[in-house]
Parts: sequence; C-alpha cells; structure tokens
Amino acid sequence: MNLSLLRAAVPPLVALVLLLALWEGSVRVLEVPAWLLPPPSAIGVAGAKEASSILGAAVTTGRSALVGFGLSVGVGVLVAILLASSRMLERALYPYTLFLQTVPIVAIAPLLVLWFGPGPRAVAVSSFIVSVFPVIANTLTGLRSVEPALRDMFRLYGARRLATLWKLELPASLPHLVTGLRIASGLSVIGAIVGEFVAGFSEGAAGLGILVMSAYRQLRTDLLFAAVLAASGLGLVLFGAVSLTGARLLRRWHPSASES
Repeated sequence: MNLSLLRAAVPPLVALVLLLALWEGSVRVLEVPAWLLPPPSAIGVAGAKEASSILGAAVTTGRSALVGFGLSVGVGVLVAILLASSRMLERALYPYTLFLQTVPIVAIAPLLVLWFGPGPRAVAVSSFIVSVFPVIANTLTGLRSVEPALRDMFRLYGARRLATLWKLELPASLPHLVTGLRIASGLSVIGAIVGEFVAGFSEGAAGLGILVMSAYRQLRTDLLFAAVLAASGLGLVLFGAVSLTGARLLRRWHPSASES
C-alpha cells in the first residue's frame, strides 16, 4: 500500500522540482524583473514573511466559500428533486438554472453589495451562484438515471413517493451527486475570491481576493503569487474533503470508488 502510494507521489513531485528549478534558473539567467515574474525562491520568502496575513485571509475566504458551498448543496439537491418530480416542471424551469452558470459574476457583484452589503454575506452569495449549477445538473441526471425496472418494482410493492425518493432515487443518484459536489467545491472558492474583488471590503480580516488586489496595486508580484497559491491550496483542501467523503459513501457498493 505504501509502495503504491510512493509510486503515485514520486512522478508529480519530480516534475514539480524540475519545473521550479527551470523557472528559477530561467528568471535569473534572463534577468526578468521581479515585479514581472518573481523566482520561486522570492515567492517562498514573501509567503513566509506574510504567513500570518495569508493564513488569516485564507480563513476568511474559506468561511465564505464553505457557506456558499453548503448553500449550493442544499439548494441544488432540493431544486434537482423538484425538477425530477415532473417533466413539465423540468422543461419550464431548468433553462433558468442555466442562467446561474452563464451569469458573469463580476458584473453582478455590485448588485450583491447593494442587496447584502459589503462583506462575508455578499461573498458567500457570490460563491453560491458560481457553484450551485453543477449540483443541480448532476443530481438531476442521477435522479433521471434510475433503472426503470427498479422503479416498477417499488411501484409494484406500493411504495410511497417519499420512500421511493429516499430508498431508491437518492442512493442511485449518489455517484452523480458526488461528481457535482467535486466540481462545486472548487467553484465555490473561485466564486468567493471573485466576490471579494468587489464585495469583500468590510470590518475584520480581509480575504484572499482583497490580498491579491492589494499585492497587485503595490506591484508585489511575489506576494500575489503566494496568495494565489494559498487560494489553490484552499480549493484543493475542499475538493479533497469532498472526494474523501464521497469515496467513503460509495466504497461498499459502487465500482467508481473501488480500490481494484
């Protein structure tokens, strides 16, 4: 088990070391200005010096992203169940859910500030808007993919609609739901940071979006890179938590999570 884990980890680590070495050497040999493209060593130094600020910003952004992600899970699953209950309802309302996928969040962020005020609430709503559609689309696909024979069996035994939903449709749609949650987890962090560009000014700690904008205005490209790496790490942590939870739920009965 440890050997297989080592084999999986070594190639990307070697590629990362080679990439960083190439980056460091190229920047120094070509004498690229630090404000344009800093070497990895400068980014590491800036990250170490501003570690407390970056950590505080990551916590602030993480809170908003978690709230937005939680809203997208609850609302997305409920909307998918509602749409799956009627083909007519799905045809009437599903096109409007596409609006959430295509709306330019930067354009409507000022409206979020007007409606919810600057700060975490507007940022969380921005995160929700960006991340809810994959939950709706994947859950609806899962609910529509239940075997007709199993539906007929439940109907034959007189199962009520709620029992069919709870014992058949939701378990059968779980692989699709987990896929939607994986996508939404990364999008929730993106939505939170984009929301912070416009709506993140409030009392208390600034988020990563504010830190990125501040570093950009000061031409501190090394700090900007460090903040972007922290944002990527935040997204990876949330994605990993969702993937691990999904694997635990699916491990016993679905081939997509089997270890073989």
